[in-house]
Amino acid sequence: MNSLTAALATSALLAMPLSAASHLLYVGTYTGPKSEGIHAFRFDDSTGATEAIGLVARTENPTFLAIHPNGRFLYAANETGKWKGQDGGYVTAYAIDTASGRLRELGQQSTVGGGPCHLSTDPAGRQLMVANYGGGSTVSFPILADGSVGPHNFFAQHRGSSVNKARQGEPHAHSVNLGPDGRFAWVADLGTDRVLAYAFEPSRGLVKALPQQDAILEPGSGPRHLAFSPDGRNTYVINEMLSTVTTFSYDGKAGRMTPVETVSTLPPGHDGKDTSTAEVRVHPSGRFVFGSNRGHDSIAVFQRDVATGRLTLSEITKTGGKTPRNFNFDPSGKYLFAAGQNSHDIRQFRIDPQTGSLIPTGLLLSVGSPVCLRFVKVP
Repeated sequence: MNSLTAALATSALLAMPLSAASHLLYVGTYTGPKSEGIHAFRFDDSTGATEAIGLVARTENPTFLAIHPNGRFLYAANETGKWKGQDGGYVTAYAIDTASGRLRELGQQSTVGGGPCHLSTDPAGRQLMVANYGGGSTVSFPILADGSVGPHNFFAQHRGSSVNKARQGEPHAHSVNLGPDGRFAWVADLGTDRVLAYAFEPSRGLVKALPQQDAILEPGSGPRHLAFSPDGRNTYVINEMLSTVTTFSYDGKAGRMTPVETVSTLPPGHDGKDTSTAEVRVHPSGRFVFGSNRGHDSIAVFQRDVATGRLTLSEITKTGGKTPRNFNFDPSGKYLFAAGQNSHDIRQFRIDPQTGSLIPTGLLLSVGSPVCLRFVKVP
């Protein structure tokens, strides 16, 4: 598709009325000249059509977002080093107006550590967990009945370092995810080359670190994000610094990850210079795993052996944008949206259900410095 055709297709899609839009798409950003906070779009998964709503919450560096399981509340990690004059970033809670897409602020809480870069909720929506990159720590908060967040109920300072002294001289927590069993939370720490294990209780949040159960990565890997397979049998950890994905078998009863293999996200023979990975996701079908390459500006598509969890690289698709820090599937699993942080856009691909191949639709959405994409179903 040439640039003129793509532009016309984009204009046509944006002009389509979406009175029956099935979802809202929220976009977390780095604030600056091109963005002042969280943006939103309407999305129809039956047609792929998308239209802009615009800025729905003005807030500083809402770089990562999480949606409450009931779809009524949104939480933003405000990636800053200060909050109300004190050291540390903060989280902001919002109520979602699904009719307009607008967000109403419910309050904020300090994350007790600098640079919060990732957050997630438990399936019951009772706890919010946050990873502080700059602070190298993990914290959890109770979610109150009105959707707001109470003062933190757990804080853990990570310790250690790894072989790359420029990047790994200290801990850098990069993501926190609850395992499918609901009993353990896992924190990927780029600075220590470990995925740290924590005991989790729905009524109390994170309750204690379990260092004897940590998963250990190859030195210099820089684990960033992770994703569990729908069947709960595997964990996929994307390693920012080595541009690899490590497959683990997952034992939810024991709370352990056992390494299976590590594969590159780059084309054969690529030296990895000036590249780094960012996001990893398992397709809802469980048949494909996707990982994004910054610098190379592409998404690697892997076939997943459901029996063993092993991955086979099937293609690497250029996104057409710059620095795909984050991407996400729409809830139907038919589309992939890739956020170009440095091209200030989001590009849409149709996913081939048989092969996982990414097919550009030509849809391009303009947003300043997008770094997180989250969908909310419209009732």
